[in-house]
Amino acid sequence: MASGSDRNPIIIGGLPSQVPDFDPEETQEWLDSLDAAIDERGRERARYLMLRLIERAREKRVAVPEMRSTDYVNTIATKDEPFFPGNEEIERRILNATRWNAAVMVSRAQRPGIGVGGHIATFASSASLYDVGFNHFFRGKDEGDGGDQVFFQGHASPGIYARAYLLDRLSEQHLDGFRQEKSKAPYGLSSYPHPRLMPGFWEFPTVSMGLGPIGAIYQARMNRYMHARGIADTSKSHVWAFLGDGEMDEPESLGQLTIAAREGLDNLTFVVNCNLQRLDGPVRGNGKVIQELESVFRGAGWNVIKLIWDRTWDPLLAQDRDGILVNKMNTTPDGQFQTYATESGAYIREHFFGDDHRLRAMVENMTDEQILHLGRGGHDHRKVYAAFKAAVEHQGQPTVILAKTIKGWTLGPNFEGRNATHQMKKLTVDDLKRFRDRLHLPIADKDLESGAPPYYHPGRDSEEIQYMHDRRKGLGGYVPTRVVRSKPLPLPADKTYATVKKGTGQQQIATTMAFVRLLKDLMRDKELGKRFVLIAPDEYRTFGMDSFFPSAKIYNPLGQQYESVDRELLLAYKESPTGQMLHDGISEAGCTASLVAAGSAYATHGEPLIPVYVFYSMFGFQRTGDQFWQMADQLARGFVLGATAGRTTLTGEGLQHADGHSQLLASTNPACVAYDPAYGYEIAHIVQDGLRRMYGGDERHPHGEDVFYYLTVYNEPIQHPAEPEDVDVEGILKGVHRLSEGDSGSIPAQIIASGVAVPWAVEAQRILAEQWNVRAGVWSATSWNELRREAVDCERHNLLHPEEEQRVPYVTRKLGAAQGPFLAVSDWMRSVPDQIARWVPGTYQSLGADGFGFADTRGAARRFFHIDAESIVVGVLAELAREGKLDRSVLKQAIDRYQLLDVAAADPGTAGGDA
Repeated sequence: MASGSDRNPIIIGGLPSQVPDFDPEETQEWLDSLDAAIDERGRERARYLMLRLIERAREKRVAVPEMRSTDYVNTIATKDEPFFPGNEEIERRILNATRWNAAVMVSRAQRPGIGVGGHIATFASSASLYDVGFNHFFRGKDEGDGGDQVFFQGHASPGIYARAYLLDRLSEQHLDGFRQEKSKAPYGLSSYPHPRLMPGFWEFPTVSMGLGPIGAIYQARMNRYMHARGIADTSKSHVWAFLGDGEMDEPESLGQLTIAAREGLDNLTFVVNCNLQRLDGPVRGNGKVIQELESVFRGAGWNVIKLIWDRTWDPLLAQDRDGILVNKMNTTPDGQFQTYATESGAYIREHFFGDDHRLRAMVENMTDEQILHLGRGGHDHRKVYAAFKAAVEHQGQPTVILAKTIKGWTLGPNFEGRNATHQMKKLTVDDLKRFRDRLHLPIADKDLESGAPPYYHPGRDSEEIQYMHDRRKGLGGYVPTRVVRSKPLPLPADKTYATVKKGTGQQQIATTMAFVRLLKDLMRDKELGKRFVLIAPDEYRTFGMDSFFPSAKIYNPLGQQYESVDRELLLAYKESPTGQMLHDGISEAGCTASLVAAGSAYATHGEPLIPVYVFYSMFGFQRTGDQFWQMADQLARGFVLGATAGRTTLTGEGLQHADGHSQLLASTNPACVAYDPAYGYEIAHIVQDGLRRMYGGDERHPHGEDVFYYLTVYNEPIQHPAEPEDVDVEGILKGVHRLSEGDSGSIPAQIIASGVAVPWAVEAQRILAEQWNVRAGVWSATSWNELRREAVDCERHNLLHPEEEQRVPYVTRKLGAAQGPFLAVSDWMRSVPDQIARWVPGTYQSLGADGFGFADTRGAARRFFHIDAESIVVGVLAELAREGKLDRSVLKQAIDRYQLLDVAAADPGTAGGDA
């Protein structure tokens, strides 16, 4: 690996423009030489000499400006290509069998009565890229480490299944179960890479475009992080991301390129399959996407390898002394190249070579058939091998390989390069025959003319299959494979949680700080402490986590090469190559990618990490919800903290920061266990249970459960009571427990509140007793979502097992002895507490912060949404009046008494602008 100073210079390729000329005569000699070269040999020769001088200058470490892009030719010259160590003929036969089975699998999935879809054109274009990787580069896990991490392009999954079939990892039954995961269980295959659905096969879910690239970047970084901290030896692991050129339009695909360059992640290679097509049209019809991407990646500090032409172009390029062919390549737009992929050799001769006599002369001895087969570099095994080898050997930078291919390659004229090829899923008999002939497969016509087309297998003892097994054995096992080798972690003793359970006495702290206090105690644990990975998007100080800076330190592979401006402070900013905290800047997407990589380390590298990702709750599930779904797909674990939660609690920040719905968004993720705790002791039990479930292991889940925890915590200081002696731990964990039955009043009612609303409910309880003779019980709903989830499970069981004893939801049983009516309140929109309405045993109503937030005092906002203590009082009275237990006239009295219609009359409460 290159040294830190080599791979992370502050000025990249800079050239001062104000340097005085100390030797004008020498300068003039150089200029005269250039003029002479132009006059005598022409501009193209002079251009070549200049490029060679720039190349030599870089070799000698002379800083010269970076070129934005290079000619539209292969980066690796033919003379520089390495020896190809494989048997190209055998590999061609293997690839032909793989191509056939991939296409037939999708075509068979369209049989009558099934019609489940599928994609064949993407793999057809990228098949050679994968084949070279499988045969020569991708490391498996048999050596006991994590091997390589390969992010497969989602739409290429049929080809990966087809190769696994040849290796006897999958059967014909499996291939016929493509996209029929339940009806063909246990032989069903997921549509795309999906670890949750195929946990022994796939490692990374990638079909949600853009998440593969950012996931790969942060996986490579996590590998370095784990190695630097001594948690796992990842020095041999290389991360490969196979991507589409259309996919690179996604913001997540390119948005975090600079971190890979900044940290010198030469353990990372992007392979962009540039087939020039999106899902239903050209990527850059009037432009050149490879040139565009080269500029982007070069500018971001990546090593760029262009793989554009196959070996059939080499003789023509060798003749191109005046650069006319390269110029034609440079100036032809992608849309025209796509057309060439669908036309005849005669058309290409006329339209590509025909407009210049020098171009026509180059191909005058070639037949139209030979011109037609002038190919793309991404389909040439030797060229691909050269690019891959150069990528893994390059030091100091991540590498991107821009490989030009044809979408639908080898599938025949109805598929190749067509705009509609992504949606084409079924091969006709004529298509199949042409396809078979092109692949030279021994399949009879009669086998294609009746019924479903057959799969092809050359035989388990064949030369091809033995070659495949030998190659995978030499590379450490089969890929993709997901293996869970981690063991349950020893969990902290109960005393670790004691401080938070004691309460705060007269001191007021926010639940965010209560969690941070608990986290500090957990990180002191000798066994568990080092496994915590702290993640925040440039908000550690906001969340009171700057107290971790001196001890845990911020991870930076280069250390801290400057004097911190706050170095005299006790909580000074500290960076270290072995730092525990990930400070990913103002990028929630980057932080979430770190979360996913850390949360799945127990499987990827066999070493569990416990990520704790803390962020402004508004910018979590709303902004990066797709990545939280990716986290669930990847079976990642950890703690997610939606800090500064609530629609009125951070209300000084205004609408864009006011989260009243992330709990509802979290409820849509089946892997997310979401809580909205009010007090420190609740947080302690929730975190303790989360560690047990995710990292402890039991008979049912020996490696822990594949869930992650989401806790919403607040920035409003409150007094935290000590844990009661008879604390209802089961209720806390299942979602609701009683805080107080009420001390006085004769008319019963119940208030169910969550999070920051619990103190309002307690205040409302006092007012109801003192002023309205109502004895209101107060309940803390630690998880509306978990209550609903358990109730739905009960109903599902009862529906399908009518002969068995019918189950009663926990919330129904828990509230069954309490006398209603029931009023729910929270700092969320009403849809959050309304999740449990149907299972509450009595009259149920909710108050919530529906609508947009705004900037004002907390008191004014809560009065506006009618969720403050006085509004709760009126809400309870209204429900009692509805049940006939109070006269309705009291409602107007109460509204006037508390001035509920006047927002300005509310007590402003504590400040609510910042965290």
